[in-house]
Amino acid sequence: MVAPASPADRVLVALDVETLGEAERLLDRLAGTLTGCKIGSQLFTAAGPRAVEAARTRGFSVFLDLKYHDIPHTVAGAVREATRLGVAMLDVHASGGVAMMRAAAEAAAQAAAGFGAPRPVCLGVTVLTSLDRAALQREVGVPAAVAAHVLHLAERAREAGLDGCVASPQEVRPLRLALGRAWVIVAPGIRPAEPGRIPDRRSPPLPMDDQARVATPRAALAAGADYLVVGRPITGAADPAAAAAAIVRELGAA
Repeated sequence: MVAPASPADRVLVALDVETLGEAERLLDRLAGTLTGCKIGSQLFTAAGPRAVEAARTRGFSVFLDLKYHDIPHTVAGAVREATRLGVAMLDVHASGGVAMMRAAAEAAAQAAAGFGAPRPVCLGVTVLTSLDRAALQREVGVPAAVAAHVLHLAERAREAGLDGCVASPQEVRPLRLALGRAWVIVAPGIRPAEPGRIPDRRSPPLPMDDQARVATPRAALAAGADYLVVGRPITGAADPAAAAAAIVRELGAA
């Protein structure tokens, strides 16, 4: 996946839907407004590689968000097959360790060369946006603050040869400062303050759903995010294309 050339390229719609038909209808409605999508566990479990094919045949680049987390050999095999599918980005859990992440990076490069395909951008997932500091400490057993742990995992991802990381918008700025402009940062947890309106300081609190660390599109972009993953604010809208266009306009005005 090349660096985003326009605001529309920065927004990846999360196709977290139950069926391939639903995903195809969303893609058809969003064609011409967005250029990229995220395919995660729900859709991939329901439809498998056909979901990737459906997006690519419609001209969308694909971020395959399966968060691989297993022994290095198994993750390397999964990355090889994802590369064969032609995905533009994929991710592994950075908490899987340097050896696992290095196996993923090496497998992506080797598979791309072997298949004559572009090498996918390989990302390390840091701390899920559903976790706040209390949950990270109490349930995961990590005593550090969220931002500190995110930075630690991102640094291990870079050490392993990955290209970037997935982190909430709240950690984007320190990541950008620490890891530089070339480090790819993908931010989920994007919540427009009000659909169709650029937020200001008087805007109401952001809807959280099941995510604890969120921000508006403009704030995430200003912090230094390269790509924004947006799900329900687009897919749950009465007019997904209009909702997506409003976010693109917000980014263009930032």
